[in-house]
Amino acid sequence: MGSLVTLIRDMCYPTPHELALAARALADEHPALARLRQIGASRAGEPLWLLSVGADATHAVLVVAGAHANEPVGGATALALARHLIRVPPAGAAWHFLLCADPDGAALHRTPRPYSLLDYHRNFFRPPGPEQPEWAPSLLPPDRLPPETLALTRLIDELRPALQVSLHGTDLGGSWVQLTRDIPGLAEPFGKSAAELRIPVETSASDASGWPSPGAGIFVMPEPGTTDDGPFHPEDTRLSTWYHAHRHAGTTAIVEVPMWASDLVDDPAPHPDPRAALRILAGRLTADAAQVAALRGGAADGTDPAAAALLRAVDWTLALIPRITAEWTGPGAPAEATAAYIGSIDAFGRRLSLRAAAMLLRVLRAQGQPAAPAVDRLVTGWCEEFADRFQARWVPVATQVEHQSRVVLAAYDRLVAAGR
Repeated sequence: MGSLVTLIRDMCYPTPHELALAARALADEHPALARLRQIGASRAGEPLWLLSVGADATHAVLVVAGAHANEPVGGATALALARHLIRVPPAGAAWHFLLCADPDGAALHRTPRPYSLLDYHRNFFRPPGPEQPEWAPSLLPPDRLPPETLALTRLIDELRPALQVSLHGTDLGGSWVQLTRDIPGLAEPFGKSAAELRIPVETSASDASGWPSPGAGIFVMPEPGTTDDGPFHPEDTRLSTWYHAHRHAGTTAIVEVPMWASDLVDDPAPHPDPRAALRILAGRLTADAAQVAALRGGAADGTDPAAAALLRAVDWTLALIPRITAEWTGPGAPAEATAAYIGSIDAFGRRLSLRAAAMLLRVLRAQGQPAAPAVDRLVTGWCEEFADRFQARWVPVATQVEHQSRVVLAAYDRLVAAGR
């Protein structure tokens, strides 16, 4: 994989249609090694495509891309991995790539190559939790699960993967890995790849607050049946599709990589007063959310499906914030923490209000509402403050892909070495 960066330095994030075309070309060119099939359809009727490489294998690996619409790197990584495995056929494993788990969401988040955080947020979309394929089982009863989730769980039951990998990304910060079970030795190749590619390691990711960390940037999720879930999720992580692989003795790894890097999330120095910092961050987030909520009434609900989806996501995001700020200021707030932890929380809070405002702006502009300029000023100012505060530097798409690909291959190698 080492030559990948130089080969595709100027690549963009592919759309679901482009992913399908590229996968079809691979399958047609290498019929003995690769095959493409449809494993379901989205709510809007868009196909869910699975590209498989290798056969007659002892193990199966399932790689899921595009589970979050605003994290588009996964599709590019899936294609890069498939091409690598065709050049170097896998021994003992069949690899399966779900090219985009949420094509409907991807159609609403249009950022082939964002040139700034503002450019990225101009066309931002992230569905509410119940509409996200991986999260839906943790929020909805079984008879209300979306077709994307049902297709994914059927696929896990069919393949019985020893390893499931979900490819994710963050707008600004560092890289980290979440595991449903520890994979011994993964921290070493993960850290080496991040260092070589100048990607910070997020050592105190807010998504994994309080979880065991066997190595820098590696976090192990709570075991099913325990009560030790992450504090900032309205969902129960253990009910997500990540744990569905456990039914077949599988392990799931979630590999995060940033679009823009910031060394502030990789600072191990002790923070002088975490509780005071968290109170300040909670106050800012509450005030920012109140500004967005006050302007939300300017959007007409209407019947346009895109506007309805965006507004559902706005309302979902705003509804999360009181719970989050209560966690930051409650009795469980840490008395000791690193600067990296406070930096990760700072970024987490900024992106919540910014995302809500960005999605609201899209609706207001499309409807020609008079509140649009005020929201535009918020989005523009918050993006500039976010980038300045965290000294954001762009990570080329090819570098994001290189790092994710290395970590996925290392996770499988370490899992096999551990005898799983």
